Amino acid sequence: MTTMTETKPKKLAVNNNSSVGSRAFDTFNIVALVGLGLVTILPLLYVLAASFASEPEIASRPFFLWPEKIVTEAYEYIFATPTFIRSLLTTIVVTAVGMVVQVTLTFTMAYPLAKRYLPGRTLILNLVIFTMVFTGGMIPTFLVVRDLGLLNSYWALILPLAINPFYLIIVKSFFQELPQALEEAARIDGCNEMGVFFKIVLPLSKPIIATFSLFYAVAIWNDYMSPLLYLTEPDKWTLQILVRQLTSTDAAAALSQMDRTWVPPEQGLKFAVIVIATLPILLFYPFLQKHFAKGVLIGGVKE
Repeated sequence: MTTMTETKPKKLAVNNNSSVGSRAFDTFNIVALVGLGLVTILPLLYVLAASFASEPEIASRPFFLWPEKIVTEAYEYIFATPTFIRSLLTTIVVTAVGMVVQVTLTFTMAYPLAKRYLPGRTLILNLVIFTMVFTGGMIPTFLVVRDLGLLNSYWALILPLAINPFYLIIVKSFFQELPQALEEAARIDGCNEMGVFFKIVLPLSKPIIATFSLFYAVAIWNDYMSPLLYLTEPDKWTLQILVRQLTSTDAAAALSQMDRTWVPPEQGLKFAVIVIATLPILLFYPFLQKHFAKGVLIGGVKE
């Protein structure tokens, strides 16, 4: 007669030192991230609060997150000023047009470079990588823009930076990871290369399109050097140039087209114009957030 002996499962040994170290590491990460978050958000909250505060309160309180009395005089002054409204609309249009141009050129160049059978592909990729390391510099770029007749033109803010080589490499890597069977099926159905690109590739690329649209839009919106170098007429100033004028000189004098009988709150005006210059990008980001992380990760596959 055979007896069945019940075997008890062995208990896994728990490394207390590892557990304590893991908890300590998690605690450190949480504290560090909360600290970095506060360092990032508190200045923004202060600027927002100061834009609604009165001049005496801004002068007497070095830091606060809520004004004692909400004052909207600075915003009323800004939106009643033709100079600011013109700069804001100019920046919006330049950002929208530039984003479309840059995304279009980047994707139309990255797609053929993703094809290994493209003649001269290696040479072109090496030239693209070369531009990531070596650039012509400010003065040669200015001379090229001048000789092309783009000075004092909004195209000077878009075309010199039309394709970011780093973004181009990422988009190319993304296109290489797309299933080749879909493209081959489309060609069997009669699609040419343009048809495959617009009907198959682009619909599958929505996350990465949204991601780099955001990257390009933020870069154009925040661009300060290009308008400073290429725009010679104050009537064509973008928002970033106007913000610089308001924060570095007499704020009232910078808005020369306003009625001088209304004396604006100088300090509050500086904070308000910074808020308005930052707000559109902050509002634009949530609409692309769901595509943002996926687009960055999916395009970062190593070839």
